[in-house]
Amino acid sequence: MNSAPISRLLPRRPLHRCLYAPHSPLPHPQLRPAHRSLRTPAPAHPRPPPEIEPQSLDPKAFDAPPRNPLDEIAIHRQEAARRAYHMKRIKRATIGLILSMIAPLIIIQFYDLPPPGDKKPKEPERTENKPPSPFNPSSWIKPDRADSPDEVTRSFQGKPVIITPGNKLVVKDSSPSSHTEATELVPTGTSSVPYFPKTIYLPTSPSSSASTSGDTTAPYTLLGLGIRTVSFLGIQVYVVGIYVKTSSLSTFQNSLINHINPAASALIPEEKEALRAALSDPEKSNEIWDAILRQRDPEGVEMALRVVPTRGTDFKHLQDGWMRGIAQRTGEVGRRQGMMLLQQRQERERERVGGQADGDGREVQEKKIRLPKPVDESEFEDESFGEAMRGFRALFAGRGKAGKGSVITFLRDGEGVLRGFFQKEGKEGEEEKFVRMGEVRDERVGRLVWLLYLGGKKVSSEPTRRSVVEGCLGIVERPVGTVEGRVE
Repeated sequence: MNSAPISRLLPRRPLHRCLYAPHSPLPHPQLRPAHRSLRTPAPAHPRPPPEIEPQSLDPKAFDAPPRNPLDEIAIHRQEAARRAYHMKRIKRATIGLILSMIAPLIIIQFYDLPPPGDKKPKEPERTENKPPSPFNPSSWIKPDRADSPDEVTRSFQGKPVIITPGNKLVVKDSSPSSHTEATELVPTGTSSVPYFPKTIYLPTSPSSSASTSGDTTAPYTLLGLGIRTVSFLGIQVYVVGIYVKTSSLSTFQNSLINHINPAASALIPEEKEALRAALSDPEKSNEIWDAILRQRDPEGVEMALRVVPTRGTDFKHLQDGWMRGIAQRTGEVGRRQGMMLLQQRQERERERVGGQADGDGREVQEKKIRLPKPVDESEFEDESFGEAMRGFRALFAGRGKAGKGSVITFLRDGEGVLRGFFQKEGKEGEEEKFVRMGEVRDERVGRLVWLLYLGGKKVSSEPTRRSVVEGCLGIVERPVGTVEGRVE
């Protein structure tokens, strides 16, 4: 009888086993086939068993359960589960980080924080002719909310700002000390100091320190303004504005026109472009402004420089900035003067040698090189200039802090005398008086301070120079003598 079908009916080892099942012997082990043909033939020469070194034998190895060959698959599955758990935690942490960054932006944009000290938030005022922000309104996050409170851009010196029918920003002032009922404002481009007045009234008497009496002040008209920034990050330091005394506008206008066309009373568009190019050129702009600032009465132009810090600073910091700028200008002038003097000596030596070699006795005219302005021999090297710089440094000595919104004003009269005034930031609805800082009678100091913003290759504020250039072009397009009484 063939025993092969019977062996197939006997129980076999299960094909699928649990990975974590205990290792136990089978209850019914598989029987070997009894038929000779089903047996595996024994090898003719059996291989001897491998020799086992006695020292490698461990008695405990015989007591350990047999190793499951499927344990490696279980380890891989356990590692995959652990990795999935940690990846889920990383994703949740990333989502939380992004939400924590977006939440403050949403609060700043859609929720008006109450001012400090107020328990209940004030209702927003719904007034007509509300002035716009000086920034781009298309931006999603409004910089005036991120940088300063909204009330800062809606008021000027504690007085409300309104829009006139001509889309001009003005501030009304009905106080007895005010010179006009309404003052036109010009946006500056920063929410820290949002506006500059187009017309200011400054003391005229050297001994005057108050701005209340009308007989001791004179109007000055804004020519251009800009923001002074430092470092590659563009950190704002202050806003500076260049003003011209209203009574000196005709003289200033005539000086600009004479540099382009001395026979004209106003410039045509082609001549205006030539003036624009000259005022933007490093060399020509320095020559034009130097010539204007060197003029004396009655051709002297009285000007003012108004500086308003965008953040709290001190006079020492402002002084160091102006002193470094003046030192760079004088050093540049000294180097250029040395090069021109060396060239002049070489030309004279060449002409002297040529005159000795001339056997006909003809006189050889000596060539002279005219040194360019403002280079003049020993202009900034004498003791008087050093004394004037010490006087300029003394204007800031012992002044302490210059708070945000305070005003530092430099006046330069027709003789070149520089006078400094300081005005603290007034309380709401009040205007502080001018405090006299001192004066420097050497005209070279005031001229160098003005050239820091107007002439040369590198100026302290390039936006200020561009704004002043545009202001000059608006002046020269009208006939001489008609700028003071123009109505815009």
